[in-house]
Amino acid sequence: MEKKINLIVDKTENELRVDIFIKKRENIISRTRIKNLILDNKLRINNKVITDPSKKIFFNDEIKLVIPEPKKASLKPYKFNLDIVFEDKDLIVLNKPSGIVMHPGAGNFDNTIVNALMNYSKNSFSNIGGELRPGIVHRIDKNTSGLIVIAKNNQTHEHLSNQFNKHTIQRVYQLLIWGKIRPSKGKIETFIARSSKNRQMMEVSNSKGKKAITNYKTLEIFENKNIPTFSLLECKLETGRTHQIRVHMNYLGNSIVGDDKYKKRFKKFKDIEPSLEKILIKLNRQFLHAKTLGFIHPKKNKQMIFNSILPNELEIILKTLRNMGK
Repeated sequence: MEKKINLIVDKTENELRVDIFIKKRENIISRTRIKNLILDNKLRINNKVITDPSKKIFFNDEIKLVIPEPKKASLKPYKFNLDIVFEDKDLIVLNKPSGIVMHPGAGNFDNTIVNALMNYSKNSFSNIGGELRPGIVHRIDKNTSGLIVIAKNNQTHEHLSNQFNKHTIQRVYQLLIWGKIRPSKGKIETFIARSSKNRQMMEVSNSKGKKAITNYKTLEIFENKNIPTFSLLECKLETGRTHQIRVHMNYLGNSIVGDDKYKKRFKKFKDIEPSLEKILIKLNRQFLHAKTLGFIHPKKNKQMIFNSILPNELEIILKTLRNMGK
């Protein structure tokens, strides 16, 4: 049955974030669930729909939140070979390949990581992220590979979400970019907002959007008269905004190799060695890999760090570039 929460803000709660306010008053519902309901247009403040969980409230504001009756997810199992790095009764760490999206959405409701999880174990994942996202605590892009963590229960989901919100999760990516960055290591700190020209893309903003911080360092530079200049980077995220690394690299003018959305305008493979050109033309993904994932285990309360190697299609590119430098 649908539940309706009706609250009035008192003086001691003036200028609280609305998600914190509701969590404080209604402790039976998790803050992650509250946030998802707000994003799903279930909140009204003074009879106006609000979709910002961080919206500040004021004395005597009338807060109404609708909690719909839980839906049974009608997710079709997808037979897919999941690369499970670690599993216990609370969580799974997966090494996601490129080419598969995390959860059902417009244009793809069947062939996703969530559908693969349903095939693997139908009833053992958290549900506070919504009926189409069981277990999904965070995401990486379709054409990005690497490590993700899946929650098997709501307590684990909430604990991991809090670590993401507090930016205490350790996330390290490897990427290959066009050109080289100067200085060779540093911190990129900007706001990132949805693009005003293309709603499926993000962009650096002067003031609007959310703060995004990427720490980078150059691992290797590839320079040769027969190829353009490339650089292998390592990026450590302090925040986890949508497309963050891709947007930040493009902002610096050094877009990621293979990125078909955020790309600097290069003359297509001008004066390039044929063997490398052939590999790059065949690359159907961005050269971006979530290499390291670290977090505090929600039940064991101990640090866990996982590492993964570059997929073969990316390692071949590096091998080719290194051979050209000999």
